[in-house]
Amino acid sequence: MILFQGITKNYPPNITALDNVSFEVKEKEFVSVVGRSGAGKTTLLKLFLAEEKPSSGKVFFKEEDIHEIKTGHLPWFRRKIGAVFQDYKLLSTKTVYENIAYVMEVIGVSDEEIKQDVSHVLEIVGLTDKAGNFPIQLSGGEKQRTAIARALIHRPQVIIADEPTGNLDPYHTRDIIHLLEKINEFGTTVILATHDKEIINNLNRRVITLEDGKLVRDELKGRFIL
Repeated sequence: MILFQGITKNYPPNITALDNVSFEVKEKEFVSVVGRSGAGKTTLLKLFLAEEKPSSGKVFFKEEDIHEIKTGHLPWFRRKIGAVFQDYKLLSTKTVYENIAYVMEVIGVSDEEIKQDVSHVLEIVGLTDKAGNFPIQLSGGEKQRTAIARALIHRPQVIIADEPTGNLDPYHTRDIIHLLEKINEFGTTVILATHDKEIINNLNRRVITLEDGKLVRDELKGRFIL
């Protein structure tokens, strides 16, 4: 489904963020990408979102070279992907419901379909009773569940989560990881980037380890080893 083929990413003057990285992610997989801060995890995700271009190598999504997609077609490609970040990126002046609905409004979905789909994802993430709340009225865990609901609303084929629990306590961390597992069970491919050792060791899923921009381990049932 997703193929990183000989990816190298350099930044001036002489920084190598990724060094000849190759791996494949199959449909419906749950893959964790781990490494210390600066190992190249976020760069990898930016390349997949076509926010950055590789210095060499190629990234494919369903056999299409992502970086050959014309600029005008990139929004259509990105609708296949849901992204969740450490800092939530919620709109402070909109309610939980409105934050999620906004994504559908932008692409011209009917009001009736928005109401139906937003209600459904709020139920999935357990926030039905918070639909009318603003972000300032939510806990960190509730903000992140709202962000996940927003990432889910357009039925993406892939969810990428970049340090989604970095601002959360252990209780809410477990809550978010269980939610990502649930989404994966629905058939959505999940790529999780984290440096949280406890998360990785409890997941018992595939782990790709980056170190100084190099892929040093790729284990089907991996553990956090650095």
